[in-house]
This record gives sequence, structure tokens and C-alpha cells, in this order.
Amino acid sequence: HHSIMDLFSQIENPEREEILVLRKELKQANYQYYVLNTPIMSDYDFDQKLRRLQDLEALYPDMFDASSPTQVVGSDLVKAKNEWRDAKGKGFEQVEHKYPMLSLSNTYSQEEVKDWMHKLPEGVEIVCELKFDGLSISLWYENGILTKALTRGDGVKGDNVIKNILTIPSIPKTITKQTFTELRGEILLTWAAFERLNKERAEQEEPLFANPRNAASGTLKLQDSQEVARRRLDCYLYYILGEDLPAQTHYERLQIAKQWGVPISDAVKVCHTLEEVMEYITYWDIERKNLPVATDGIVLKVNDLSVQEELGYTAKSPRWAIAYKFPAEKQLTRLNTITYQVGRTGVVTPVANLEPVQLSGTKVQRATLHNED
Repeated sequence: HHSIMDLFSQIENPEREEILVLRKELKQANYQYYVLNTPIMSDYDFDQKLRRLQDLEALYPDMFDASSPTQVVGSDLVKAKNEWRDAKGKGFEQVEHKYPMLSLSNTYSQEEVKDWMHKLPEGVEIVCELKFDGLSISLWYENGILTKALTRGDGVKGDNVIKNILTIPSIPKTITKQTFTELRGEILLTWAAFERLNKERAEQEEPLFANPRNAASGTLKLQDSQEVARRRLDCYLYYILGEDLPAQTHYERLQIAKQWGVPISDAVKVCHTLEEVMEYITYWDIERKNLPVATDGIVLKVNDLSVQEELGYTAKSPRWAIAYKFPAEKQLTRLNTITYQVGRTGVVTPVANLEPVQLSGTKVQRATLHNED
């Protein structure tokens, strides 16, 4: 009798209830983002809810759950859509990561970046990099040859999308290093390729992609490599793992990878002080709007690999790295007219014609209106 009463008192606690509700919401949001490529909430809202869940879980340690979104990375393993299966109805081969593929902890305030830096050992160098808005990939080179390309998956195993990765011209098929090497990076679509793809989709009356990240992610999971090649994916790599690697700092390793012909961003910079880090953030928040690809923040990493090792990892992210996300852009513009577009099957779509406005590096002047509101 008492244990049942205890159970009821637990359930009736609104904060305990909130933990269950948040877990469910965040799992659904992860599924929409990683698998269906149709996000249902903004990154900011997701991160705020995740943080609230972390705080509540700390208050109620008895409600620990190893499958909570605070403990595991969002999974992109494909079980669903038909276009992601081959003629035999099979999806991609799933392969276990040699090194777990974690996510980064996100922050939206420069104060938190300062706090993170103050906790680090004195005098460490920080490598600042742009956070490209695409999807993670892990490339395996064995005996210098690109043999596998795994998506993040659930962090432990990922989908091997090697056939599609081989269609990306900027990724080298071979490197000079012969022992096992893993390169990690971001698969993305340039603004130009994204706009071309959406224009084609509009003509075919197919649903448009909301942004280049969703388009890149949807493309990478297609079974038809010819269609993937046509869509012109691109890539930046930012992390090297493997056996007997050269150099003792992250930055030097990136420079060595550059010599192998690996696409590394020129925006990578070593900073020595908090002021330098803040200058980097301020500079790129403006300058990124002129880049040909979408970015959504800055990644800061401890440069010295031995210090990285000392700092270690939490359940889902390294302690030696943090992501600072730029505030989402909002712009005010005038709605000039609404016109009606008739597609080839006679479907009528209202289109808003706007006073042109710059938003996240692209000029917005038209938007399809999907409902009367």
C-alpha cells in the first residue's frame, strides 16, 4: 500500500511530470530533425528545453534514464522512407563507429563562452572554427583509400553512405597516410546548389526544403547515387582521428590534412586570449553572410591534444569543445503582393512577393504561403 502511495506522490509532482513530457517532445523533435529532415522546433527552443530537462534530471536523480535525450545524441539511422531504400527494400548497411561520435554542447551567450574558457587550464590555446550547418560524416581511410563513410547515426553506429560520398568532388578518394585514419566533417549544400534544387522542386510540385541543411541531409540518404551527384553536395572536414597521427595539436593536424588535399576551411584560427576569441565571434557573425554556405555558429576547441585528453568527455559531448550559436536572424520586410502559381497538375499555390531582404546569406524575395493564416 505504501509503495503505491509513494508512486502516486511521485507522479503527481508537476516537475517529475515535466521530465516525462520534455523527454517525449525532444525525442520527437530529434526524429523530425535527423530522420525526416523536417524540424518542428527551432534549434534555440530545442536547446532551451534540453537545458530545462538537464536541470530537472539533476533535481530528481531517481528518474535517471539512459535513453533520455540528455544522455544520447539524436539518431539519424534510417528506418523509414521509401526513397531511402534500394530496389530490394533495403536501407544502408549499419557500421559501428571506431570512436563514438558525440555531439557538442551548445550555448547562445558569450557569457557562457567566457565561463567555459575560465574553467580551462591557464594559457591554453583555443582553435576557433565556423560551425557549418550540415550533417556530420565520418570518413574512413584504410591503406590510404576511402573505404567507408558513416553518418553520426546514434553515435555508436551509423549508416554507411559511401556510394553517395564518392559523388562529392571535394572529398579525396585517397590520402598519402597509409595507417587507419578517420576524418570527420560536415556535408553541406552551397546556397547556390540549394536554390537551384528548390527551383527544380517547385517546378515539379515537390515539397521545398526549408534550408540547405535539410536538403543536404535528405540528399545523403537517397539510394540513387546519380541523383545525389546531380545535387552537388559539398564538404568541410574539421577533425582527425586514427593510428600514429602526426602532430600534438588540433590545428597542426588540420594543416597536415590540408596537404593531403582534404577540404579544410580557411576560417580556422588559433586564439590565445578571451579577447581574441570574442573578436573572432564578432567578425564572423557579420562576415559569414558573405559565405557561399550556411553557418550557424562558432566551434571552440582546446588546441593541445594532451589537454583535450585530460579534460575528457561527458555522456554526450567533449569537455574540451563548445559550440556558440549565433542568434537566429529576423528581418522585417514589406509584403508587396500575393500572386497565385498554377502547377502542372492544376494545384494553386499562393506566393508572397516581398521587398527583397538579406537573411542568413541569401536574398529572400518570395515565399510560398501554405495556409490562409
